Amino acid sequence: MMYKGMFSLLALASTAVYAAPDMQSIAEKNGCFSCHSMQTKIVGPAFIDVAAKYKGDAEAPARLAQKVRDGGKGVWGRIPMPAHPNLKEDEAKQLVAWVLSSGS
Repeated sequence: MMYKGMFSLLALASTAVYAAPDMQSIAEKNGCFSCHSMQTKIVGPAFIDVAAKYKGDAEAPARLAQKVRDGGKGVWGRIPMPAHPNLKEDEAKQLVAWVLSSGS
């Protein structure tokens, strides 16, 4: 009987779905792909290039999430990145984590 209960618990746990946000949809909704792509520079750098530049930088996620919300200029060239003040802080952090993981 104990095995049946454990099996039921495992089956229930395996069917529980974590509703992770669809980061590509959030990026699309916020206009990220107007200037960026995953693999190729458009106006701004490709996400894989961002991931490579900041690989191993433990402070990069917080710094970049703030830059996404506030805008920035000078790191990747003369064209500034516009601010996205309507993007929630958590969404900015999740987007940055997603971008930084694109080089993995």
